[in-house]
Amino acid sequence: MPDPKLTKAWHGVPREMIDWHPTVNEDACIGCGTCVTGCGRGVYRFDFGRKKPVVAEPLNCLIGCTTCANTCPTHAISFPPLERIAQLLEKPEVHHVVEEELLARQDQLSWQEALPHPDRLVQLEVTQIEPIGQHNLLVTLKPHRESDCMCQFTPGQYLEIWVPGTPWMSRAYSIGSAPREDGRIELHLRRVEGGRFTTWAFEQMKVGDVLTARGPLGNFVIRSSLDKPLLFVARGTGFAPIKAMIEQQLKLTPQRNLALFWGVTDTRDFYELHLLASWAKSDPNFRCVLTARKISAGFTVPEGLKFRAGTCYDALAADPLEIAHRDAYVAGPLKTVQAVLQVLKRRGIPSERIFIDAFGS
Repeated sequence: MPDPKLTKAWHGVPREMIDWHPTVNEDACIGCGTCVTGCGRGVYRFDFGRKKPVVAEPLNCLIGCTTCANTCPTHAISFPPLERIAQLLEKPEVHHVVEEELLARQDQLSWQEALPHPDRLVQLEVTQIEPIGQHNLLVTLKPHRESDCMCQFTPGQYLEIWVPGTPWMSRAYSIGSAPREDGRIELHLRRVEGGRFTTWAFEQMKVGDVLTARGPLGNFVIRSSLDKPLLFVARGTGFAPIKAMIEQQLKLTPQRNLALFWGVTDTRDFYELHLLASWAKSDPNFRCVLTARKISAGFTVPEGLKFRAGTCYDALAADPLEIAHRDAYVAGPLKTVQAVLQVLKRRGIPSERIFIDAFGS
């Protein structure tokens, strides 16, 4: 029988609702018993007559654990794709349970030496809130004090932000603008149904609110030489760090060869198209391809931009643009990023010239 201590809900999701357990390929199995004796959760039993392991209690298996497969000398053990776990972790309700458990056990789990350095904490005041696209907000923040200046950040970096007056942990958002002389920055927020931060931002945040933030943080920044042609691929609000990078490059290295592929679900999710069109008009070396799975009524492609129905990675695979000589910068949800990586590698860009900002990774 499954052990109740081992089969309790996983971050609020009933264990029996999660398909995670080993499968043994008996043709490859040599019956060494390493998996049986190495599992401390009683997942396996051993059939001594056949000299084969048996997955007797699959629900006892620890979600995400693949130790037995890693130690099997003949690779006879397999598990479901890890993407299934990633999909569960994308659910706000799962993230909230994890957050609440961390906060409830803070005295037990906190490592005092890992507290944020005070010089990384800044106060930012909300100066503008503007709906953009179908489900997004453009939020402009300015330094609340002179010491809070954000003018030295590098495009591609992000901030961790706290919701005022709540015990919730910080949320990370990429900065969506190149450095401004007055220290102002932009955030592109997409509403997540049930998400704590975005629910507050869309329903309660107002101009004048002061937010505590930590940063700028992150290493998703331009690392290429000044003469290197660049390729940018974004999905949804992954456009935010990409926009900041392109904006910086157009200022620092005019006429640099830049190509952008930006995909959304619905054409109503696009925003800043006037800015992209102005870049294409003023710089003949800037090329932009927009993609969407759904084309809503009234959508027109701005002059100078290209459009293809479907996904950004399908467009990238079919586009005649030569990309093998470019460095690539990719931002978006993990599933999209993985699909883009496959296309980039097929088209000749090696892994060391691909730089990634994947949500949740």
